[in-house]
Amino acid sequence: MKILLFGNNGQVGWELQRSLAPLGEVIALDRQSAPLCGDLSQPEALAHTVRTLRPDVIVNAAAHTAVDKAESEPELARKLNALAPAALAQAAAEVGAWLVHYSSDYVFNGEGQTPWQESDATGPLSVYGQTKLEGERAIADSGCQHLIFRTSWVYAARGGNFARTMLRLAQERERLTVIDDQRGAPTGADLIADVSAHAIRQALSAQDAQLSGIYHLVAAGETSWHGYAVHAIERARQIKPEASWTVLEIAPVPTSAFPTPARRPLNSRLNTQRLQNAFGLSLPAWQNGVDRLLAEIL
Repeated sequence: MKILLFGNNGQVGWELQRSLAPLGEVIALDRQSAPLCGDLSQPEALAHTVRTLRPDVIVNAAAHTAVDKAESEPELARKLNALAPAALAQAAAEVGAWLVHYSSDYVFNGEGQTPWQESDATGPLSVYGQTKLEGERAIADSGCQHLIFRTSWVYAARGGNFARTMLRLAQERERLTVIDDQRGAPTGADLIADVSAHAIRQALSAQDAQLSGIYHLVAAGETSWHGYAVHAIERARQIKPEASWTVLEIAPVPTSAFPTPARRPLNSRLNTQRLQNAFGLSLPAWQNGVDRLLAEIL
């Protein structure tokens, strides 16, 4: 099996290089790759790369993920999140490849308390969400066989992440304020990569076109950013009690306390039953992944 991976240096892309390796030859590209093109700002060159390599699977882990910045550069966000996936999907259809793509809970309006299902009506609140939804639709319209994984609250040990920021602040300040009216499931890039590899293997070995479609992929359970912070700091204190912890209070505050250019959905819960049923999976609790992250970074 030949797998063409875009965005290999991102959080999920880095983990995908590991998880996809046992499946076959992985050709991993980023924006600097040459002579092959891995730059999503050049959709036609991406498509040419696909036609040249004729892979069995294309995995697109690259995107414009700067949610607030997208509000001031909508055309670039659209090129990276919609036009590039559209070009990849068209090329995938031409060469008969499966396309694996990552989307977001931001395609929904964030209302209510119920975890979103794949069939629920969309209603993005931001440029980022709008362009991610446009990318999904372009892939579906292309006719290529595809796996679109919607995920949320993604973190990785590599690079910056919410838990690492909270731990730093917990050693600098006595009082922290953290948003408590947004709810979702912190989801590790390693979990996303492992599930992706499992799904790819099953989809290709079964040659089952019925598996093509959108799936929600997040860890089990839910919390708020405040709950996430409390858990991370309490667990970190247990792992490393000798650290200079100075925080005495972690105060819950509403989203309105931290105004941002892009509106955030309050309900980022995603129902993963379709994914679990289709691929025979059981997703671990979000706390498991966060605890593993903390053990790795502390």
